This record gives sequence, C-alpha cells and structure tokens, in this order.
Amino acid sequence: MKLNVVICALNSQYIHSSLAPWCLLAGIKVYCKDNISAHIIEGTINEKTEVVLARITEKNPHVVGFSCYIWNITAIYELINLVKSLLPNIIIVLGGPEVSYNAETIFNENQSVDYIISGEGEKPFALLLNSINERKDVQGLPGLCYRIGNNVIISKPYNSDQEPPTPYTKEYFETLNGRISYLETSRGCPYSCAFCLSGRCGNVRFFDIEKAKNEIILLANSGTQTVKLVDRTFNANKKRTYEIIEFIINNYNTKIPKGVCFHFEIAGDILDEETINLLSTAPVGAIQLEIGLQSFNPKTLESVNRKTNIVRLKNNIKQIIKNANMHIHIDLIAGLPYEDLRSFEESFNAAFELKPHMLQLGFLKLLHGSAMRNDTKRFPCEYTKESPYEVISTPWLSKQDFTLLHSTEEALNRLYNSGRFRRTLEYLLIQCGYSPFRLFTEFGEFVYGKQSSSLDEYSFLIFDYFSAKKNCDRIKLRDLMVCDRLSTNSTGLLPDFLRVKDLALSKIKAKLDNDPATRQQKGVKRGLALLYSQPYAVYVDYNFKNKNPITGEYKLKKLRINEINENFN
Repeated sequence: MKLNVVICALNSQYIHSSLAPWCLLAGIKVYCKDNISAHIIEGTINEKTEVVLARITEKNPHVVGFSCYIWNITAIYELINLVKSLLPNIIIVLGGPEVSYNAETIFNENQSVDYIISGEGEKPFALLLNSINERKDVQGLPGLCYRIGNNVIISKPYNSDQEPPTPYTKEYFETLNGRISYLETSRGCPYSCAFCLSGRCGNVRFFDIEKAKNEIILLANSGTQTVKLVDRTFNANKKRTYEIIEFIINNYNTKIPKGVCFHFEIAGDILDEETINLLSTAPVGAIQLEIGLQSFNPKTLESVNRKTNIVRLKNNIKQIIKNANMHIHIDLIAGLPYEDLRSFEESFNAAFELKPHMLQLGFLKLLHGSAMRNDTKRFPCEYTKESPYEVISTPWLSKQDFTLLHSTEEALNRLYNSGRFRRTLEYLLIQCGYSPFRLFTEFGEFVYGKQSSSLDEYSFLIFDYFSAKKNCDRIKLRDLMVCDRLSTNSTGLLPDFLRVKDLALSKIKAKLDNDPATRQQKGVKRGLALLYSQPYAVYVDYNFKNKNPITGEYKLKKLRINEINENFN
C-alpha cells in the first residue's frame, strides 16, 4: 500500500501562490521511493476552516505536512487539531520559519503535532516519509525534531549544500491560474540583522544561473503578471545581479511577454553605477525594486547589526526613481532600538523625501529564532504573545506612541501609497507648511475611529479637514482633488462634494466631440470636469494606453476655456 501524503499551504490571499509545497513535492520525487503518493492542497487563511479540512480529509492521508509562517500559524493550529480529531492515527508534520526555532514549545503546547522539520525541508521531509513508510527509526534524520516519550529531541536547522530540485512541474503551472509566482535563485543572506531570520540560513548559496534564466522564461509565460524573486538580498553578487537583469531586459517583449513584472528585494547601498545604468534601460514597468531602509538612525542600525552606507543609499534611490521606469518600494520599521518618536520622524521624513512610489511603515515583529527575541536584555521589548509577535512598546516608544504610529500608517497607506492623492498631497505639504510625518500623523489621528471605509467617505474627510486649515485655498484644494480623482478612478465619476452643476460642461463636451483629435472613442469611458482656480477643463480617457504602468495614473488632459463659471463657493 502506498503512503498517502498531503502537503497543505495556507496563503494570506488567493492572489499569492505558495512555492514551499512544490519544493517539498520536488524533494519527494527525488529522495523518496515509488510507494509514496503526495498531493498538494492550497487554501487561504480567509477560507472557512471546515472547507480546507474537507479537502484534506477527502484524500484519506496517512501524513499531512504544513508550511508554517507568522501569517498562517493560528489557522494551522486550529486545522491540525480538527484533522487529528477526525483522523486520530494521522501523522502531522510542521515545517517553515515559524516552527524551525521553537519546536520544544510547540510540542509541549500541542499534542497533535508529531514531527517538526527545522530549516530547509526538501530532503528531511522526504527522508522522514521513507522512514514512516518503512517503519524505520527516525533518529538522526537531518533537521528533524520529535518526541520520545516525555522527551523532545531537537535538531539544528538543516541547510543543504546541494541545489534543491526544481518545483516548476506541469502540475505547478496548471494550478497557478495567473496568481503571483515566486522564484528562488539563491538561499541565505550575507547580512545578520537582529530582527530577521534570513541570515540564519547559512552562507549565501547561489543556484545555477542558466537554470534560473530558464525558469524566468517559464514563469513569465505562465499567465502570471508578477514574478517575485524571493532571494533575500538579490544584489548580493554584483556580476550575477547584472547578468539576470540584463537577461530580462534583453528578452522582454520577445521570450518574456510584455506586461510581466519582476519584483526584486535589494540592498540599495550596494548597488553599483553599472547596475543602476542597466536598470535605467529596463522597459517601463518590467521591474519593481523593494529596498529595506528600516531606519536612518546610525545608532539604531548598528544595534541590530545592519550595515548601511546611508549617503550612498539615498543617492542610489534618488537616481533609480529619477529614471522613472520602475516602481520603487521602500521599508521603514517602527520599534527598533534607540528609535524614539523624534528619531522615527526624522527617518520617516528622510524616506519620504526620496519620493518612492510606496513607503511602507512596518512594525517590528519578534520572530522565533531572531536575535532580538532571544536576547531580551539587549532588546527589552513588549510584544504580543500570539502571532505575529508585534512589538507594542520599547524603552524608546510607549504604547501611546505605537497607537499614534498605527493611525499614521493608515493615513500613509490611504493618502500616499494608494497613489490616489498625489497632487493634493504635494499642495498640502507646500501650502500648509506640513512636514510629511506631521501631515500623516495629524490626519491619521483625525480620521481614527471615523466611518471612512469607502473612497468617497475618505476623500470627503480629507477635504473637510484640510480646507479649514490656514493658507489652504478651498477652491484650489477642490480642483486638485478633482484632478486626482479623474486620473486614478476609471469610473470617471466625482463624489458629490466635488461635483459642480455647470452648464458649461455640456458645451465643453460638445467642443471635444466635434474635434476629431479630442473626440471620445467608442467603448472608452471619459471623465470630464471644470476647474475653478484656473481657466481649464480637465478630462481623462480610460484606455490602457493612457495608463502609467508605474503609478497607475491615467493621463490627464487640459482644455483652456475663456470663461470661468463662479459656481463654487
């Protein structure tokens, strides 16, 4: 009889696929014998537990393996207890970063767990399945943690010195269904940041570059729109970085379909001039860069073993953004050592002034196995005891400070990262004399707890709050919000508080339609509005060629008019 195995992955959202179960399946095909049958089940943490449970139990498995992360561990614990209650003889195996460094605690708190694999799983999981199937002793298997009576046996995390087998099988591509795909061309990280686990995965191991190029082509032609490279510091090797990026650029719109975007996580300060020049030649929208800043406070960076050339980092980011051909995402972390509210404000303002397309305000999480979690004397933080172990106070930031930063984060995401209020924000920062941090903090506090779930409701709160400020011209603010709305919302409709009934609109529409150069195309929506702070009408045609692939904005066109209707008061 074959050993029947289910590998289960719970993703945060449907749009995300999971690479881990396919890596484990590839390991089974290489290291296991023929009498093992394995199935992959993917779900999301938003699905009803009973639905995922039914999909598992209908396979009648002997063994179920789960890939565990901070975002899904709570759902997995609930699921494995239910699986065990329905199938008491089933063997439950956990693996992944969330369980690799706290196996003893998990065994003591959850009797449903039979085995935990610490570190890389392709080979250890396959060898465990062989031992289970052949009823052999599991002692000595790499990376395996288990119970013997009341004792827990802990193994050090397994790091393979071999390149893992490819997860990209026919079955993988059949289940991808256009979701975000993931590609791994290396493992490990050259850094050892105290808040991160990537540096604990051994030395950086680079996989065969020709294999990586072939997988890039396969993934790009799978129907996915985004290929995320999960290499922890993609540009750790200058020559390799240049070769892979050059390969993507040279094959874009031929072997690589136009519209596919490649996402890289990089260290911005180690980018060299040659690579920056190469990136400037990339087709618009073909590449996204995520750059971890964490902080601009040198003492903070030193305390967490983060080596950063801040001056070079800033200059490199400015140059990349100036090229205007790729989306740039940069990260800050609130809660790091020696970062009080004033220091964080300085880091925030410095990051904002770089003008990234997305500025992520993240909150420190004390991951199992990280130096910051293990060394409580050096890093005396209070954090939530349940996943995701988010820091809620430090010697430098109070709980009230964190509450303030959370409301700031929401304002940042909706006002800036959404890309819906670019012109409005530029005006408010200049005209009202705000620093970026102060603007988002004040407005975040204002909207906190208010009913503002819809875009229209939130937009009204922006107008209501800032139009009452000294030096803010109410009509000018309205016009800028109109321009922002039309260029970012393809309905072409304005909310009631921005809409003005004006007979001139019908005349302007007729003027546009009478000119072949400006006539509205059949099947294409158009948004049209009058401005009252300047003698223009503005309009947008919502077709794909008018949409900027970097910012997501549609091109806004202006038409000068001779008379302004003074309807807006």
